[in-house]
Amino acid sequence: MDPLHLAYAAIGALSVVLALFSSRLRELPVSEPLMALLLGVLLGPHLLGLLEFSTTERDSLLLEGARVLLAASVMAAALRFPATSLRGLIAPAALLLGVVMPLAAVLSGAAALLLGLPVALAALVGACLCPTDPVLAASVVTGKPAEEHLPGRLRRMLTVESGANDGLALPLVGLALAVVLPATAPGAEVGRLAWEVAAGAVIGVVAGAAAGRAMEAATDRRKLGKGASLVFTLLLAVAVLGLARIAGASGVLAVFASGLAYNRVVRTGERGPQDNIDEAINRYLSLPLFVLLGAVLPWREWIGFGPVALLFVVAVLLLRRPPLILALFRPLGLRPRDAAFLGWFGPMGISALFYLAHSIDKGVHDPRLFAAVSLAVTASVLVHGITSSPAVRVYARSSEASERG
Repeated sequence: MDPLHLAYAAIGALSVVLALFSSRLRELPVSEPLMALLLGVLLGPHLLGLLEFSTTERDSLLLEGARVLLAASVMAAALRFPATSLRGLIAPAALLLGVVMPLAAVLSGAAALLLGLPVALAALVGACLCPTDPVLAASVVTGKPAEEHLPGRLRRMLTVESGANDGLALPLVGLALAVVLPATAPGAEVGRLAWEVAAGAVIGVVAGAAAGRAMEAATDRRKLGKGASLVFTLLLAVAVLGLARIAGASGVLAVFASGLAYNRVVRTGERGPQDNIDEAINRYLSLPLFVLLGAVLPWREWIGFGPVALLFVVAVLLLRRPPLILALFRPLGLRPRDAAFLGWFGPMGISALFYLAHSIDKGVHDPRLFAAVSLAVTASVLVHGITSSPAVRVYARSSEASERG
């Protein structure tokens, strides 16, 4: 039996079931990525043995699958809110991206030392884990419960951060790679990373603005059909991703920049059709990658870490982000309960898997890298997936109690 054909059938069946009960699932302490992960474990080599992939197949599927999925997800994040509502988030976003993300990389890398990793490899683990995942974050800030109970500013802040830091984590990962791979010249690597970030931003802004103006013109002249309007920004994401890769630039960052530029140019009324696909992208398009992850989890390496593996997971979940956001709640313009919520929900997922596969593609073949990053991502999918719905309800009750007081 071809494992890919089986994967198609299993993922399709799971998606159909989840779609039929999509409204109810928002109220349950479980997420779609978590269900997909568990399905992958069930079908994987350690249980039913129906899904098995070689290391080469695993790395290739993770790299390209995560790249395309991230592109679609950050485009959706860039379009989630009108551009005018994001203007007040420039200073908080700069603080989250310029201070919290690098410190999260340091703290995650320090936690990785508990696993007995060399300092350089631990730093690479920390860099892979530092970005907030836009796919898993979207499950927290979208949907009826989030819209009813979470402040708009809090939802927008997590959206902007998770969309931007996936591309901006590249310099941190690149610098860690320069240390891990001795053949890499640090000076040349810094120059290359600067080019990837700068060129990605420019390509994205130019392409997004041009696409926005083209959309406006086509709409005014009634040349755009409903079907084309619905998928226009997804097609733009694919095009920008390809252009950026041809130019040797950061594709994910370019797509996010193009989404922001497009959002700024088009009229609010033209955003409606794109808004309809936001939830579909983040709730269903990600399922194949999480099934793949569940099927390739390195259980043997995890067991080889010993009891410190649990300590590593706890340290990453509790220290990577919550204390940083709580310490900065005033500069971020947050109330303590907002900071606690934002600090906890900085999940690790597709973005971490992308940088993991990117590092392997660049020549880091130490199996402990895959084991450490996949362990943290699996723990995040599990813990954040279970706590997302209850946390929204707890936040709502605390807000009501505060208003009554």
